[in-house]
Amino acid sequence: MPPSSRIESSPLYNKDLAPATAERRTWGTYNFAALWVSMSVNILTYMLAASLIQGGMNWKQAVATVFIGNTIVLIPMLLNSHPGARYGIPFPVLARASFGVLGANFAAVLRALVACGWFGIQTWIGGEAINTLITTLTPGWAKVSHGTAICFLAFWLINLAVILKGIEYIRFLQGISAPVLLAVGLLLLAWAYKSAGGFGPMLSAPSRFVSFPDFLKFLIPALNGTVGFWATVSLNIPDFTRFARSQRQQVIGQALGLPTTMTLYSLIGILVTSATVVIYGTAIWDPVQLLSRFHSPVAVVISLLAILLATLNVNIGANVVSPANDFSNLWPRKINFRTGGVITCFMGIALMPWKLLSNYSTFIFGWLGGYAAFLGPVAGIMICDYFVIRRRVLVVEDLYLRDGVYEYSRGFNWRAVFSLALGAGTALVGLVVPAVRVLYDYSWFVGFAVSFGAYYALMKLQGEKPGVPALEEAS
Repeated sequence: MPPSSRIESSPLYNKDLAPATAERRTWGTYNFAALWVSMSVNILTYMLAASLIQGGMNWKQAVATVFIGNTIVLIPMLLNSHPGARYGIPFPVLARASFGVLGANFAAVLRALVACGWFGIQTWIGGEAINTLITTLTPGWAKVSHGTAICFLAFWLINLAVILKGIEYIRFLQGISAPVLLAVGLLLLAWAYKSAGGFGPMLSAPSRFVSFPDFLKFLIPALNGTVGFWATVSLNIPDFTRFARSQRQQVIGQALGLPTTMTLYSLIGILVTSATVVIYGTAIWDPVQLLSRFHSPVAVVISLLAILLATLNVNIGANVVSPANDFSNLWPRKINFRTGGVITCFMGIALMPWKLLSNYSTFIFGWLGGYAAFLGPVAGIMICDYFVIRRRVLVVEDLYLRDGVYEYSRGFNWRAVFSLALGAGTALVGLVVPAVRVLYDYSWFVGFAVSFGAYYALMKLQGEKPGVPALEEAS
């Protein structure tokens, strides 16, 4: 039986998880830069930066935190991009090399659940925008009970409709959403400049930290949260780089697109939020709530429509592609991309995004820091396995087959699972033991380092040979 036929008949295969063929490898430098522009220019980037101001930083501290955090996360992003571009395989298939053909579901489901949370958060923001838009056009809507929840469900249905159209529709959205949201940011910046009396007052808001130790207490989890912001995509980036024409093009495109766009758009959120302190006496970190205070209905309507479009784009591109593939990996023969996307939609509601966005503290310390404790270990294991243990050598066909070189023990590499549990557990100890709170504050870094080291040691202990796929163990 030809190799392609062996793969296609495997229960671990479907066309959405299949290696990308040469005909599908059409993404160049521009496409990857545009991908990051479209995903970075979004409301949550604005809110992440604005939350740093609300937490007490001045504008220089906030900009530096965003830039450093995104430069750091670019490193695992590019490392995990390599196997995707080289072998044309998506994230859940790549995870089979380190976790086993069935054990990969541990990594895939963790990543998928985080993406479902982000999907719900973005959808809630879109619902808020629709609610504010309707209230602006029809003031009586403000009296409707549960108006925001109704609008949330409406925007949820819009997202569902786009998902059912398939992955190719995402590229169309990417081309039109980033420019309009950038225009909204510049509109808010112009308003802030005029209302606050120029950049002088906007940039004069001092840091609220009275000493360096106080600043450090906020900086560490803030930096961890900034890294955690894109820790999700740093895992599933092979879902996109599998379509790259070359390694060089995807590396240049991402290096140009991620840190620069995140920092520049964050700067708008930082400046506007700093201005709200001058104008209103308090930091307003939610741009939808800020727009609701505008007196020009035309400006509010145009801005909110732009926010809706951009939120829809980043939600589909960043929060549906990966979990749809991840859920498909659970049962490839029955769950395709669209079915996985539908599961993502329902899980997004179940994770109650309105609670995750209740305040900046819950957003940074609870949500971003919490899931970073799990995704850091997954990144550490996958990077160690691909670059250190296997020296970038994979047997692609066996990634789709039972009883192949990635079978391990009945499909599970328990060394990877143990390393994941050890890394996440070490980071989470900081939640329950105040004396080592720093472990949780640096949850992504701690989890990455512990799991990387544990996985390397365990694989070497079992006599794994670098550059040679692991042989099946006795079950």
